[in-house]
Amino acid sequence: MACNVSVVHQAMASAVAQPNKAPPQLPCAHLSSSSNSKPKPFKLLRSSQSSFASTFSPSRPQTLIPSRSSKAPNFLVVGCGKVEPLRIMISGAPASGKGTQCQLITQKYGLVHVAAGDLLRAEIASGSENGRCAREYMEQGKLVPDEIVVMMVKDRLLQPDSQEKGWLLDGYPRSSSQAIALKELGFKPDLFILLEVTEDILVERVVGRRLDPITGKIYHLKYSPPETQEIASRLTQRFDDTEEKVKLRLHTHHQNVKAVLSMYEDITVKINGSLAKEDVFAEIDSALSRLVEKRKSTSESLAA
Repeated sequence: MACNVSVVHQAMASAVAQPNKAPPQLPCAHLSSSSNSKPKPFKLLRSSQSSFASTFSPSRPQTLIPSRSSKAPNFLVVGCGKVEPLRIMISGAPASGKGTQCQLITQKYGLVHVAAGDLLRAEIASGSENGRCAREYMEQGKLVPDEIVVMMVKDRLLQPDSQEKGWLLDGYPRSSSQAIALKELGFKPDLFILLEVTEDILVERVVGRRLDPITGKIYHLKYSPPETQEIASRLTQRFDDTEEKVKLRLHTHHQNVKAVLSMYEDITVKINGSLAKEDVFAEIDSALSRLVEKRKSTSESLAA
C-alpha cells in the first residue's frame, strides 16, 4: 500500500519545531493491505537511481515504492566497530625478566606500562606516609597492604593514555585479595603472562642487578654490565636486592602465585623465563599476535 509522504513531512516538521519532545510515530511505519498480511520491508534503490533522500520534496505528495529488482542492492557497508585496546598482565618472581619483556612488548604493541613496583618506589621516594609504611613491609620481604597499592594501580589504569592505548600491568596482582580487588573495580585482563624461572637463577639475577639513577636503566654486573666506567661509578643497588631479602620475596611469591593463577586460569600463558630474552619475547609475541588477530576478526564481523 502507498504511503503519503506529505503526512510524513508534517510529522517531521512538528518534531523540528519541538526538539525536546519524543519523535512521533510516523503513519507509514507498517505498510500492509490488511491487518492479517505481513509488512514488506523496503529495499534501498541503487545509487545510480533516484533515491527518496535526493528527490523528496515537501511541496507535493510522493509514494514510496518497494524495489522490484531481483538482485540485492550493491551497497558498501561501513562498519562502526572499533578494536578494543589490549589489557595484559605479566607476572613472575623478582628478576624473572618482567621489566625486559615489558619494554619489548610496549615497543611493539604501544601499551602503557604500569609497574606496581615503580608506583610503590615513587611513593617511597616522595617520603609520604604511605611510602614509609610500604618501605617497612618491603624491607621485611612482605607484600605491601592492598589498601595502599590497589588505589595507586586503579588511578594509573584509569588515566586517559591507559584507556586509549591499552595497558600492560607489570607484577600485579600478587595475591588473591589484590586480584579480587581489581576484578571488583572492573579491571579484567585479556591475557595473563607468567614467566617461570628457577630459584638459583633468580637469586643470581637479583644480587647482580644495578640501577642507573640518572637514566633509570637497569644493568647487571655479569649479564649486562655498564658501557662506561662513568656509568659504573654511579650505579646503585636497590635496598631490597640482597640475597637475604630476595629469598624472602621469593618465598612470599611462591605462596601467593597459585592463588592468583586460579583467578586467571583460562587466560594464562606460561613462558620459560630462563631462555634468552629474544626467545622469551618470541613466545609472548606469538600469544599477543593471536589475540590481536582474533580481536580484529571479531570487530570486522560485528561491523559487517
